[in-house]
Amino acid sequence: MAFVSFTTLIIISAIFRIILILYGEWQDTHMEVRYTDVDYFVFSDAASLMASGNSPFQRSTYRYSPLLAFFLTPNSFIHRSWGKFIFSASDLLVGFFIRTILKMRGVPENLCLVSVVSWLFNPFTFTIGTRGNCEPIVCAMILWIIICLMNGCIFQAAVWYGLIVHFRIYPIIYALPILLILHPQVFQSGHRPALQSWSHIEQKSSQQSCITRMAHLMHPWFLMRSVLTKERILFGLISGSVFFFCTAFFFCLYGWDFLHEALLYHLTRTDPRHNFSVYFYHIYLQYDRELMIAEKLISFLPQFLVQLVLISSFAEDLPFCFFVQTVAFVAFNKVITAQYFVWFFCLLPLLLPWSSIKLKWKGLSCVIMWVGAQLHWLMWGYLLEFKGKSVFPQLWMASIFFLAANTYLLVSVIHNHRYSPVFTQLG
Repeated sequence: MAFVSFTTLIIISAIFRIILILYGEWQDTHMEVRYTDVDYFVFSDAASLMASGNSPFQRSTYRYSPLLAFFLTPNSFIHRSWGKFIFSASDLLVGFFIRTILKMRGVPENLCLVSVVSWLFNPFTFTIGTRGNCEPIVCAMILWIIICLMNGCIFQAAVWYGLIVHFRIYPIIYALPILLILHPQVFQSGHRPALQSWSHIEQKSSQQSCITRMAHLMHPWFLMRSVLTKERILFGLISGSVFFFCTAFFFCLYGWDFLHEALLYHLTRTDPRHNFSVYFYHIYLQYDRELMIAEKLISFLPQFLVQLVLISSFAEDLPFCFFVQTVAFVAFNKVITAQYFVWFFCLLPLLLPWSSIKLKWKGLSCVIMWVGAQLHWLMWGYLLEFKGKSVFPQLWMASIFFLAANTYLLVSVIHNHRYSPVFTQLG
């Protein structure tokens, strides 16, 4: 990879994405199966409503922040593919941020380029943006928050974090690890935090018992003396203020429609349509009766427990912690679609320089099992959706197999990762 410059990779990636967007326009016009994601039409319709002075929530199934519709208002008077170019540009920005983070951590240029290539030329990632999905914007903002924290810009990181949680609710899972790394011995006024170099090997912290860490975190004296620091209070107040300001502002504009569709809906969502989640079949069977709020929320319990264990174990290695959190969150979620995979694909390149997994055998086994589980699920999904066959039990078993594949991937990544706290004083 040494003979290819980063600029060349970005240019090639940009041209490739432009070609895909143009091809998508042709396919949408001439073929029965559209290239453009159905969600993009929802975004565009909501943006058109906003441009005409109406509420974007008049478009059924629009369940996103009004900010997204605002960004896509040029779809109505410039070109209908405006949003695709915005999302693809964010896709390229993710590649730039990946290189920035790795260079800040002292990773050699050749490994940086390999990591960037794993994002820019990943079929899952370059199709998501060009088909019109907004997830690359979220990925870029998450990586920018990491960069802000590494530069010691707590105020800026808090502002962006409050904004991204408003924009897409799932990054709320990163709140606790961010607060944990805001250690008073690392973030001091007027001083940029010291970063641990890629070449430095740190094993002591990773070997500490998870139970010991959790007990330490919950100790009352620790909570009073170490948790309630100026940096953590500042981050919490600023990010919370930004989130509540955005929420209050759009509530004043669009009322309960906004609050329900953009926020509350995602907490109690019951989607009877088949998806990768193991919960879909139970929801499908129970859909005719009204589920209690407790039943809708109980699925969050496994997510919460797994998140707590992962955070208490890996918070100091922040990008790695974000990755394992996201994989676990998606795997145990009530609804899983292919676009969710981008949430952790943008973090995967940040782990490669610290991973001992080689593509041959171990890496190949992870890829084959994960992709194979998806193809197995898609086979049954095709029989149900296009052939009309009643294969719900088989599809549910395929979802269980996919959960097992995600668990295998997660365990393999953790087992082969060289634990490396981002900041030197956190060892």
